[in-house]
Amino acid sequence: MAKSLVNTNAKFSTMPVFLTALSTILGAILFLRFGWAVGQVGFWGVIGIIVLGHAVTIPTAFAVAEIATNQRVQGGGAYYIISRSFGLNIGGAIGITLYLSQAISVAFYVIAFAEAFEPVISWLSNNYGIVIPDMRFISIPTMILLSILILTKGANFGMKALYLVVAILLISIAMFFLGDSPIKPAEVNFQATVPNHLNFFFVFTIIFPAFTGLAAGLGLSGDLKNPKKSIPRGTLWATVVGMVVYVAIAYKFAISATPEDMVSDQLIMSKIAIWGPIIPIGLAAASMSSALGSIMVAPRTLQAIGFDDIFPQKAVNSWFAKGKNDDNEPVNGSLVTIIIAFFFIIVGDVNFVAQIISMFFMVTYGAICLISFLEHFAADPAYRPTFRSNWYISLLGALFSFWLMFKMNTPYAAFSVLIMGIIYYVIMTNNRENQGLNKLFRGVIFQLSRRLQIMLQRAGNEKDKSWRPFGVCISHDTFKRRSAFDVMRWISYKYGFGTYIHFIKGFLNEETTKESKDVLTRLIQLSAGNKSRVYLDTIISPSYTSAIAQVVQLSGISGKGNNLILFEFSRTDPGNLKEIRDNYNLVESAGFDICILNSSYKSFGYKTELHIWISPEDYRNANLMILLGYIILGHPDWKKGKIKIFALYPEESIEEKRKQLLELIKTGRLPISPANVSMVQFEAGERKNVITKHSADADLTLIGFTSEALKNAEELTEGYNDLGNILFVNANRAKAIN
Repeated sequence: MAKSLVNTNAKFSTMPVFLTALSTILGAILFLRFGWAVGQVGFWGVIGIIVLGHAVTIPTAFAVAEIATNQRVQGGGAYYIISRSFGLNIGGAIGITLYLSQAISVAFYVIAFAEAFEPVISWLSNNYGIVIPDMRFISIPTMILLSILILTKGANFGMKALYLVVAILLISIAMFFLGDSPIKPAEVNFQATVPNHLNFFFVFTIIFPAFTGLAAGLGLSGDLKNPKKSIPRGTLWATVVGMVVYVAIAYKFAISATPEDMVSDQLIMSKIAIWGPIIPIGLAAASMSSALGSIMVAPRTLQAIGFDDIFPQKAVNSWFAKGKNDDNEPVNGSLVTIIIAFFFIIVGDVNFVAQIISMFFMVTYGAICLISFLEHFAADPAYRPTFRSNWYISLLGALFSFWLMFKMNTPYAAFSVLIMGIIYYVIMTNNRENQGLNKLFRGVIFQLSRRLQIMLQRAGNEKDKSWRPFGVCISHDTFKRRSAFDVMRWISYKYGFGTYIHFIKGFLNEETTKESKDVLTRLIQLSAGNKSRVYLDTIISPSYTSAIAQVVQLSGISGKGNNLILFEFSRTDPGNLKEIRDNYNLVESAGFDICILNSSYKSFGYKTELHIWISPEDYRNANLMILLGYIILGHPDWKKGKIKIFALYPEESIEEKRKQLLELIKTGRLPISPANVSMVQFEAGERKNVITKHSADADLTLIGFTSEALKNAEELTEGYNDLGNILFVNANRAKAIN
C-alpha cells in the first residue's frame, strides 16, 4: 500500500518551479553544445531537433499540468505521478531509473561547470605557465563544495542561489544577442553544415538533455504550497520560454558564425557576445543552477521511492525515506546522490553522460504522456482536472518518446529497457501485494470492453459465416462436481465464449445477496489457479425454471447472445435430469443448442481419447458434435488427445447407410475424412452395448440425442455404466462447417 509523503512545511510557490525548469532548459547544453549542433546539422536541422524535442516535452508539460490539477502531486514529482497511475511496481522501476538520471545529471552539470573555466586555464597557461592537465581538477572540488552546501544548508540555500545564477544566466544570453559578431560568414546559408557531419539523431541525443528541465521543476512537488497551481504554470511557461529562446539562439548562431567555427570552438558564444567573458560566467551560472536543481530534485525522488517501500529491504527503505524533522530535507538521499555524481564526474565525458540521461528521461516523459492518454480513454469520473489536454496530443508525445529512444541510440535504448526490466522484476518479486491491474488499466479495459460489446452487438445482425459456441452453464452443484465447469473452460479457451452461473434458490434479499457475493468470490478463487477464461456469475431466483428463463435472455460476454446451454447431472444421482427435462422446451424455444453432461465416477480420465458417435436419427447433431470435439481438443488439457468418430447403423441397412454417409462426406456436408470414420453396425436393443464396447476407455464420449429421447429419462441415464463422462448433444439446427 502506498503511503503519503506530505511536507507540512512546504513553502515554495510557482517561481521556483519556473526557475528550476528554465535554468535546466537554458543550461550547459545551450552554452557548450548548441553552436556545435548548428554546425553539425545546420539551422533547419537544429529547428528540427527543437521541434522533435518539444514534440515530447510539450505533450509532457500538458500531461503534467493535467494530472497535477486532478490530484495533489506529493513528494517525488514525476515518480509520484507514474507510481500512482501505473502502480508501485511499474512506477518503482521507472522511478529508480528516473532517479539515476537525475543523479547522473548532477555530474553532467558539474562537468559542464568545469568546462566554463577553459578560458581561465588558457590564460593561466599562457601568462604564468600554470598547467591544469585535467578538468577533473576543477569538477571534483566543485562537487565537494556543492555536496557540503546541500548536506548542511539543504534546498532553501539552493533556491536562494538559484535566483542569483538565473539572473546571471539571463544577462549572459541577453549580451549574446546584443553582440555584433566579428566572425560573420560571408554569406548566410541556413542549410550549411560541416563536411562529414554527424548523424542527426546522434546530435539530437546530445542536445536532448536541454529539454529535460520539465522533470527538474516537477521534482519540487513535495516542497510546493499549492502544486495544483505551481506545477502547471511553472512547467508550461518554462517550456514555452525555453523553446522561443532556443529558436532565437539558433538563428543568431546561423547568421554570426560558419559551421566550422561553431564545431571547432565549444565556447563560440564568447566570440559573438558583446562582452566575451560573460559567456563562461553564464555557462558557470547555468551549469551550477542546473546542478543545484538536479541535486535538490534527485534526493526527493529517492525519498519518495523509500516511502513506498519499493526496495527489497525495509531498513533500506526507511533509511532513504528519512528526512530532517523540521523540513523533511532528504539528507540520506542527498548523500547517495552525491556518491553517484562523484562516480560519473570521474568518468568525465560530457557526451557519454548526456546519452545516458537522454534515455532515462525519454522513458519518463513517455510514461507521463501515456498516463494522460489512458486517463482520457478510461473516462474515470474521479479524473476531473481543471486543465485539460487532448488525448491525441498525449498519445503523440508517448509515441514520439519511445520512437526517438531507439532512433537516438538503439543499443543504449535496449540497455535502458533491459535495466528497467531487471529492476521491475526485483521489485515485483519483493512486492507481490502490489501486483495486479491498477485502477487506471481497469478503467481502460472497462471502456474498451464497452466499445467492443456495442460494436459486436451492432454487427450481430450480419449473418455469421461460421458457427462458434457462445455457451452458458447454470448449475447449483458447482461445489459438488467440477465437470461442467471443466467443459466450459475447454469450450471458452480459444474458439468460444463461456459463462458459468451458479444458481442460488431463494428470493432476492440481503441474506441471499451476501451469499451470492461470497459464492462469486469463491468461484473466482477456484478458477484462478487453472487460468480459466470463463466469465463467472451467480443468479438468485425462486425456482430453477425462472432462473433458466432469465439466463437464456442474458447477453453473452462476447457482445452477442448466447447460443448454447450446458446442463449437468450425476450418473449415480440423476435427480437433476428431471429439472433439465422439465425446462427443455423453454430452452429449445429460445433457439439454443443443448448439451447435457452425464458425470461419472471416472470423470475425464487422462484426456487422451474423445469419441464421437453419429447415428441416422441424429444426423442434425453430427456437425455440432464434431465442432465441439475439435474445440475441446484445442485446450492444453487435451494436448495429447485425439478424436475417434464412429458411425452407428443397423445391420440390415449398413451398406445403404454407408453410401449415404460417404455421399454426405463427399458433398462436404460432413467435414470429416472417410479414413477417420469407423462404420459400426448394431442390432436392435444393442446400441448402448456397442457404444460401451468401443468407448469404455474413452475419456469423453459425445452422443447425439433428440427431444423424443429426453422424454424417457432412462435413455440418458441407464446402460452407460462403464463409460467415462458423456456429453449428450442436441443441435437446434444443423451446423454448416466451412
